[in-house]
This record gives sequence, C-alpha cells and structure tokens, in this order.
Amino acid sequence: MTRLAWGTLGERFYETGVDRGVLYVDNTGYAWNGLVSVQEKSSGGDPQPFFLDGYKYTQISATEDFEATIEAVSSPREFGPCDGSTELYAGLTVTQQKRKQFDLSYRTLLGNDSSGLSLGYKIHLVYNALSGPSERNNQTNQNDSEVMTLSWAITTNPPPATGFRPTSHFIIDTRRASSGDVTALEDILYGTGATTARFPSVAEVVALFA
Repeated sequence: MTRLAWGTLGERFYETGVDRGVLYVDNTGYAWNGLVSVQEKSSGGDPQPFFLDGYKYTQISATEDFEATIEAVSSPREFGPCDGSTELYAGLTVTQQKRKQFDLSYRTLLGNDSSGLSLGYKIHLVYNALSGPSERNNQTNQNDSEVMTLSWAITTNPPPATGFRPTSHFIIDTRRASSGDVTALEDILYGTGATTARFPSVAEVVALFA
C-alpha cells in the first residue's frame, strides 16, 4: 500500500477556456466564431426521500435536465431560425418566429502544473437544444464603449439512451480516450476535405468509443 500524497508534480489539474464552437442545424455544422462562454448548469436532480413508519429509509436522485447559457459577440447566420428570426427575402428578416432546435459542440482546455494547456482538452456534445429569447442592449457609442455581447439561455431534450439515463450532454476527455477515436470523432464534427461537418447520433458516439 502507498500513503496518499498531495502536491505531486503533474497532478495539479485545471480546466479553462472555450473554443472550437460548432453549431449544427439540420445535421450540418457551421463554425461559431465569436463564442465567449458556455455556462453549464442542470435543473432537477434533487434527492427524493422515501419514508416508512415515520423514518427515512432511502433516497434517490431525481432525473436531471441539462441547461446552459451561451454568450458570444456574434453568431452564425444559420443560427437565425434558432433565435426566432427568419429571412423572408435577401436582407429582410422577421423576428419572434418559431424557434428551431439545434445541436452544439465546443471544447474546454485542460492543463496541469507541468504541461500547461498542452495537456489535452474535452469535447462537449450538446443534443437537442432550444434557445430562449435574449436581451440586446443597444447603446450609443462613447469613449469607453464595449462590444455588445449576446446571450442565449438554452434548454435541452435528451435523446433516448440504452444503458444509462437519457442526457443531452456528453464529454470526451482526450487524456483518457484513444487518439484514434478522438480523431474519428473530430472528422465527423468538423468535417474533412471529403465530408461535411455533421453531428453524430448518441448510438454512433457510444459505438465509436466502446
């Protein structure tokens, strides 16, 4: 047996940053330039106690739903229908229309005290997202004016799953996954010289890493 040790070189891990955002509409990927942050959160999941003869004899966790807030300085033109905007004719757009469902992928960077941010990254997959109305604060230009950032709160509808609870959020950790599997997934997500970027199904992702 080995006694526990703290502060060992290379074991101080951290996660930071967000990049390579991709929007998927109708299973076609579009690079999301200007992505600032993706704030992840969950709703539900509170412990549910069960009582017998006046005593709590067990508790289980309720089903959770994945939610997030996307912040960006711009969004792909293809995000318009997802934000309730429809272009009737070239240059003429109407707002407050029915919102379209979309998928999303992005990366977060991983580092430690010896390798820095070259340690690896996580690929996040978000299925069946629907955005809510966002606020836009248009202000006059001043000496200290800042670029306007846009924000969308999204909710998700988890696709069916086998062997685990349905979820809309999957994470691939490149420190643990096979490099070949990661490359194969990235070729699907980002496209190649011969294929168009698309969003894989849950069954396809699970089969790829199984």
